[in-house]
Amino acid sequence: VIFGKGCLKDGINAISQLGKRPMVVYAAGGAPVETITAPLYEMGLTLTKHAVDHEPSVDLIQRMVKSARENDCDSVIAFGGGSVMDAGKATSAMLTNSGDLLEYLEVIGQNKPLTLPAAPCVTIPTTAGTGAEVTRNAVLAVPEKKVKVSLRSNYLLPKLAIVDPELTLTLPAHITAYTGMDALTQVIEPYVSIKHNPLVDVLCLDGIARSVRSLFKAFLNSSDCEARYDLSLASLYGGLALTNAGLGAVHGFAGPMGGMYDIPHGAVCGILLPYVFRMNVNAIVIRHPESEFISRFKMVASSLTGDTDASPEEGAEWLVQLVEKLRIPRLADYGIIRDDFPLIVEKARVASSMKANPIELSNQELIQILEAAY
Repeated sequence: VIFGKGCLKDGINAISQLGKRPMVVYAAGGAPVETITAPLYEMGLTLTKHAVDHEPSVDLIQRMVKSARENDCDSVIAFGGGSVMDAGKATSAMLTNSGDLLEYLEVIGQNKPLTLPAAPCVTIPTTAGTGAEVTRNAVLAVPEKKVKVSLRSNYLLPKLAIVDPELTLTLPAHITAYTGMDALTQVIEPYVSIKHNPLVDVLCLDGIARSVRSLFKAFLNSSDCEARYDLSLASLYGGLALTNAGLGAVHGFAGPMGGMYDIPHGAVCGILLPYVFRMNVNAIVIRHPESEFISRFKMVASSLTGDTDASPEEGAEWLVQLVEKLRIPRLADYGIIRDDFPLIVEKARVASSMKANPIELSNQELIQILEAAY
């Protein structure tokens, strides 16, 4: 991982060591791809470019792999947000592994393990949210089944991540809000995950502190360099944390809802986080009053509010107010249908992220979360 303001220059120098014919994956309408292609051309690399204009689908990855093979690509550079990086990682994996992509997918596929290392992949995030630059999975949409699932393997870990906060200075306010809430969720959920550990705890608590002091600042002023630094680091922490400790019910919901509706992933995280937080605490207090997780939720509440005596309920209310300040709409505003709640819950139950939630929530409790966020 290369991190820091202006570190892109040093990172580009390192890219040439990983391949001479990379496929450059970028966001259509996102940060100008010339930022990286111009210096790569000057270094004598042969580039094949492929734009991603939405969350990556299985069909898109298959087309990208076909193009990469036809152009003899030996590596992949993903320059963009989470969708671009997931597309890049999946392409790098399937460039070296044979067979149908569906065979390797969890939930809807055979969950067949990748047998060969992926082609070298370089991730360069231009948003501060998913942490996908350092994760070992790629989230893919399967429109015909109205679901999003992961391709998951240690082989998907990128060879190099270049995290330059200066690349996020021009992000619009609403993208800052969505991606920032994704990052905040990804430093809260691993901290209260059943797989939490001391190393992840350190990353999560610092990530929460940086998000608290900088997310709304960056929302108000996109060019606030210090705030952007904090958010990029929090996002990076989140990727490392979720890779090592898992997530929880917020992300358990996010996959199915993102597959069923055209709703930004970060918006789902922002809308649901306060209510999942509150429901988890209530369920733990009722069913496991001696649980260590109560103190963990209190620590999160303290970190959010700045009050060492804050209760988990006060932490949940702080999150509600933050989402309002960031002007993130409610579920109803994205066309979510109440009649779909049972189906959403059914799909969320089998999502991999749900398995790390600190307590198993009942169907009724999960529906109550959706009702509260509606």
